[in-house]
Amino acid sequence: MAEDNKIPEQVTTGTDTFPDRQVKVNAQYIKDLSFENPNAPKSLMRSKEQPKIDINLDLRRSHLQDNTHALDMHIHAKAYTDEQTLFVLELVYGGLFTLENIPEAEIEPAMLIFCPTLLFPFARRVVSDVTRDGGFPPLTLEPIDFGKLYLQRQQQAGGGESAKH
Repeated sequence: MAEDNKIPEQVTTGTDTFPDRQVKVNAQYIKDLSFENPNAPKSLMRSKEQPKIDINLDLRRSHLQDNTHALDMHIHAKAYTDEQTLFVLELVYGGLFTLENIPEAEIEPAMLIFCPTLLFPFARRVVSDVTRDGGFPPLTLEPIDFGKLYLQRQQQAGGGESAKH
């Protein structure tokens, strides 16, 4: 099912000479999903020790053809205690987008700010459901400000081209 979305003002730059800018969500999907519970059933026994959780997120975009672009959101989560690994989750959640009437200079911010903002709630639900179905309390990822992340990467790259996503 395709959704039509106008790009919010924060993604646009300068005067709006492109009033018909749109991002169409052509598809969103689980590209890869892995959940490991390597020490079950021992890992499912309640421990007094609060687990540590490491979460990493990476965005990778690609131009497919004409105005069609893909975005892969890679999420890696690992829960562990000093004694054992509780679970390891890896998710690649993808989206296929058509960008219409967007200037070339604004494609990168649209793909790395606006598009992951659309995908994140769905990827977040998958992470929560899978960890719950794996026998653990649901892992609920905190909301992410992709605009802030994009600006930080721009600054780290010296204000020029952003680091590869």
